[in-house]
Amino acid sequence: MSTLVERAEALAVEVSCTDDTLSVVLSDGRMISAPLAWFPRLLDATAKQRAEWELIGDGIGIHWEAIDEDISVASLLQPQHFMRLPNKRMQPAREKRRAHAGRRAGRG
Repeated sequence: MSTLVERAEALAVEVSCTDDTLSVVLSDGRMISAPLAWFPRLLDATAKQRAEWELIGDGIGIHWEAIDEDISVASLLQPQHFMRLPNKRMQPAREKRRAHAGRRAGRG
């Protein structure tokens, strides 16, 4: 017997920006916040340009026409899979494993 589990997709319903943060309210009630430094076009945009957003595909993403920027909800939920983040260590556990493996390899 197989069971089909349908996973509800989180969709953006509301978007706001401060001078340094992007915040997105999702259809399941969660709120995601990310630093604008992750999105240089948004960081360099005016407050008016940041406020002029529209949803893509009923909320799978957000689009800013004036600055030609698109951000998916998936990239906000799992940025390590979608973005190269400057000066950010998104996977410290992997770095720790590599360092540990290096110490083991050095043993004679």
